[in-house]
Amino acid sequence: MSAFAHVIAPGRIGALELANRVIMPPMGTSLSDADGHFSDRQVAWYAERAGTGAGLVVTELTAVSRDLELTAGLAHADSDAAIPALTRLAHAVHAKGGKLGVQLTAGLGRNNAAYTPEQPPVSASDNPNFFDPTVLCRPLTTDEVRTLVGRFADAAVRCAAAGVDMVDLHGHTGYLIDQFLGPQWNRRTDVYGGSIKNRARFATEIIQAIKAAVPGLPISFRLSVSNKMPGSRDLVEAQQIARLLEGAGLDLLMVDDGAYDAMDWVFPPYYLGDACMVPSAQAMKSVVAIPVMAVGNLTPENAEAVLTVGDADFVGVGRGLIADPEWVAKLADGRRDDIRPCIRCNQLCIGAIFTGATIGCAVNPTAGYELERALVPAAVPKHVAVVGGGPAGLEAARVAALRGHAVDVYEKSEHLGGVLLPAATPEFKKELRAMIGWWGRQIADLPVTVHLGTEILADDTRLAGADEVVVATGADPLVLPIPGVDGENVLEVLDAHLHRDRVGSRVVVAGGGLSGADLALELAEAGHEVTIVEKADAIAADLLFINAISLLRSLTDARVHVLTGHLVTEIDEKGLTAVGPDGEVHVDADTVVTAFGVRPAHRLADALAATGLSVHAIGDCVLPAKVGEAINAGYLTAALL
Repeated sequence: MSAFAHVIAPGRIGALELANRVIMPPMGTSLSDADGHFSDRQVAWYAERAGTGAGLVVTELTAVSRDLELTAGLAHADSDAAIPALTRLAHAVHAKGGKLGVQLTAGLGRNNAAYTPEQPPVSASDNPNFFDPTVLCRPLTTDEVRTLVGRFADAAVRCAAAGVDMVDLHGHTGYLIDQFLGPQWNRRTDVYGGSIKNRARFATEIIQAIKAAVPGLPISFRLSVSNKMPGSRDLVEAQQIARLLEGAGLDLLMVDDGAYDAMDWVFPPYYLGDACMVPSAQAMKSVVAIPVMAVGNLTPENAEAVLTVGDADFVGVGRGLIADPEWVAKLADGRRDDIRPCIRCNQLCIGAIFTGATIGCAVNPTAGYELERALVPAAVPKHVAVVGGGPAGLEAARVAALRGHAVDVYEKSEHLGGVLLPAATPEFKKELRAMIGWWGRQIADLPVTVHLGTEILADDTRLAGADEVVVATGADPLVLPIPGVDGENVLEVLDAHLHRDRVGSRVVVAGGGLSGADLALELAEAGHEVTIVEKADAIAADLLFINAISLLRSLTDARVHVLTGHLVTEIDEKGLTAVGPDGEVHVDADTVVTAFGVRPAHRLADALAATGLSVHAIGDCVLPAKVGEAINAGYLTAALL
């Protein structure tokens, strides 16, 4: 019997039969074409994750209207012109053995950054725009709300005509429908405001209208139990809303938490831990008879646990399916260890969307590029030497070997992983640490020979027979000329991760970038008294803002003292001295950890290139960046060798 018997067991939503209990919930891709219709890239994206990844894949938010708010960049189902692309999408998903849901949205409301003076943002009431609180939203009129209800029904008819199996209603995390549900946003005095029943009326009328227009089409609703912000609904009110939605004819309740005002809960980073929203699903499951779906940093193990104890009927796996589209198939085949971990970094998935790019993935370079980045066998098999066994080098080795090349990996330390091994020691980074084991398993069955404890020098004869040399030697710690920096009580940040026995009870971390801040959190949670000293005005400036919200809150909860705007001038045996706006301060500590950043270790690449070898430098030895850039560079380089 499978260790994941509940995950891979069939499920039902209304009359819809699913092959397993995994649903890919809606996630933005920004892959729609200029008309707001599903593009060929989008079709390939969803089809890749259907069947082998999830019994049901649900599209990103798809607008039912364009005239009540600006919805540029969203997918649309507001006219019959959307049907051909929806039909292609449904056929592609069905051909892979999956089922398709389309998430329909009334819009972003106060969360919409796309507005003009002539067309201001709309909302339930005159709420401040999230991105610019000086701009007030225009409250929708009663007639406009009723018009939107009808447009949901029209969009659902189009979806059914295209062969879509279910529609999902985008009612969560503070978007327009949620702005009607939430007491902090809804101050209306008409039939859509006031009591809980009235605030839920917009949502329940949409469900009823779709049921009347397409009686056999299952409907799900994404509900945020807690918006995690002041003035929002409590658990009891959320349960009342859930019962009202069920009474209107809902078939599935997708449960989460958060709002743009608590953005990290919308896209939970690794700081929030495993299964972080399961309690909310459990609370809804206790008051409704319809199926409930849980989400939030679910691993195969805790997904199986959720289903086994009955906290939910389905599990939503989003970013996990970005990282590995064969999530379910690998569990069904007994290959759990072959699932590529999602490291919950938000870097190239959600982070890309917020910067105007299309979706990608830090650990899966083909995500979002299914049509463009498929690997092809090498025309001529080569001997490829990879110098450096960190993320860039390991990914390059894996991909080169998959293409048919013979690969030798040379790593000067006694272990693979490079900087990941020390940097991923905190429990909250266990998924990142798991990537090292994943690469090890993948290359074990490929023509890759690993040479540990082997340092390559510029005149090394072991590279003489290599057709291509990939150099991924990473970066060196930046050492600043500060008096006392070489003291016995001073550790570099990676050494502090590896040698916790040398870290005293009181620690000062000099440098508040991501590496310094993460170490500070790890030490504080282990019981150390920690201070961060940073010369800039803020710490973790190099961290995606969504993740920074969680990190800063976690540091506060762990009682880490943060001293920004202070330049370290001297280190002594009792701590360090720093100068800030109010003059000189001394921070007492048993151990000083330096986290001043890194610089590219490019010397070997330059020297090897000078010998005439075909050298490809990748990763931090070119430009220090996040792990996702290194992995993607490794993939793209090896794909062209």
